[in-house]
Amino acid sequence: MNHPYRDIPDARRWSRAMAERSVMEIDPVSPPAFRIGPQTRVVTAGSCFAQHLSRYLQKFGFGCFETEPAHPLLDGALATAFNYGVYSARYGNIYTSRQLLQLWRRACGVFMPADDVWQGEDGWYDPFRPTIQPGGFSSLREFEEDRRQHFAAVRRAFGEADVLVFTLGLTECWAAREDGAVYPLCPGVAAGRFDAARHQLLELEVADVVADVMTFVEEVRRVNPRLKLMLTVSPIPLAATAREEHVLTATTHAKAILRVAAQQLTRLQGVYYFPAFEIVQVGGAAFFASDRRSVNEQGVQRVMCLFHKHMLEVATVTSPARAQDDFLRRGQAVVDTMCDEQRLDAAGSE
Repeated sequence: MNHPYRDIPDARRWSRAMAERSVMEIDPVSPPAFRIGPQTRVVTAGSCFAQHLSRYLQKFGFGCFETEPAHPLLDGALATAFNYGVYSARYGNIYTSRQLLQLWRRACGVFMPADDVWQGEDGWYDPFRPTIQPGGFSSLREFEEDRRQHFAAVRRAFGEADVLVFTLGLTECWAAREDGAVYPLCPGVAAGRFDAARHQLLELEVADVVADVMTFVEEVRRVNPRLKLMLTVSPIPLAATAREEHVLTATTHAKAILRVAAQQLTRLQGVYYFPAFEIVQVGGAAFFASDRRSVNEQGVQRVMCLFHKHMLEVATVTSPARAQDDFLRRGQAVVDTMCDEQRLDAAGSE
């Protein structure tokens, strides 16, 4: 009998693509809408997991487009401590679609939040980058000058990029009641003070995420028509939830929303979904550390191997095996130290 499933490729059948296969044999990557070459200007942004892709591209000599570098006299360890070189610009982790859209609008002067600076006992803090400057800025003038430079770097990063790799991480976010300005962390966790009268919890749904990213792409393409977008969903579970439910079910809910939104967004021209989330999830305990949250080196390696196979146009001069081994030795430490969201978990024990 003839039917639509009779001659489908093996990749579409569980029995042939998944059953009795080792996790290192499973390859769920669909043919990419575009590929990345050595001259491609790649901008990376998103949640903690996006840092792996950023450092991987830099390690292999691909065009990770950095628009906000550290001063040449700043040594490597200090530059990292002040969040230089982590992403294309010094915006820190961008956990939500709303945060991404508002970053672009703030950089362009279209959106100017009323709550735009926090004064602490030890310095001045950026509400939208509360951990970017350890100890805060020494003066309001220093903060304003740094933000001016940062916004210029953001405009250049998105405005001149060929490919933006954006990792969707969370659906929960805290916002100012006055104008809807979204923070990367709840006020009071890393800086500022929480006030229930001024701050509210937002829970983004599929339609919200799709609308945010679509609007972002439309606005950026007005100045950069060639921009392509590669979406991933972070496989890292929530560190904590403000919802009245177990953190596991809250994680499942959030990742389901982000995954559906990412799929809907691939309907846009020049938007592609890379299944980092699925690659890690299928590995189960083998790809996670003992905390069941941190992706271990084996999990990162599998994601990067498939990313290299499908997304990169040519091999680099550096030996892939040797470069990847060196990258992976440092990979887990990078995620652990740069993941601001972990502060939500630690805050409960203080």
